[in-house]
Amino acid sequence: MKNSALLPILAVLAAVPVSAQIMKGHDSNAPVNFSADRIEVQDRSDRVVVSGHVDVTQAGLRLTADRMTVAYQNSSSGQANSNIAIDRIDAAGNVVVTRGSDTARGNAAIYDLDKRLITMLGNVQLNQGANRLTGGRLVMDLNTGRSTVDGRSSTAPGTSPTASGRVSGTFTVPQRKTTQ
Repeated sequence: MKNSALLPILAVLAAVPVSAQIMKGHDSNAPVNFSADRIEVQDRSDRVVVSGHVDVTQAGLRLTADRMTVAYQNSSSGQANSNIAIDRIDAAGNVVVTRGSDTARGNAAIYDLDKRLITMLGNVQLNQGANRLTGGRLVMDLNTGRSTVDGRSSTAPGTSPTASGRVSGTFTVPQRKTTQ
């Protein structure tokens, strides 16, 4: 396996699917560590497939999934100094992203690096402390900083739709002192 083929893995955590609060202040230049049961480099397809208990960490951020596919472009033309650009990262099966006590879960996640869009699909659940938000799909636009959760059913392979087709949540309310 060529060392340059592993480079797409190193950018994974800079691109994992999470809520805006989890990504806030994240150091995407920090070292990336990963482990999995299997890695398959598909040089002719410009793709790396990591599968089986995928666990990726970077600067306090952690992504776990059953499988992850990294699509990239290699513009090195066989030269020793490769120039790899990651286009898209897909994570599937029990996708969980954590940072501290914040957690994002879904059946699948897609990060389109060109459009700077992160989409989680299927049984999406965001937890921040005691606050919880659930839906069928989460879309985060990294250009605008806007996140949207809706109840749309997932169409990703191997995912199940949200039962109600609606967004629901539980939020804690700060206790206010009453005046008499």
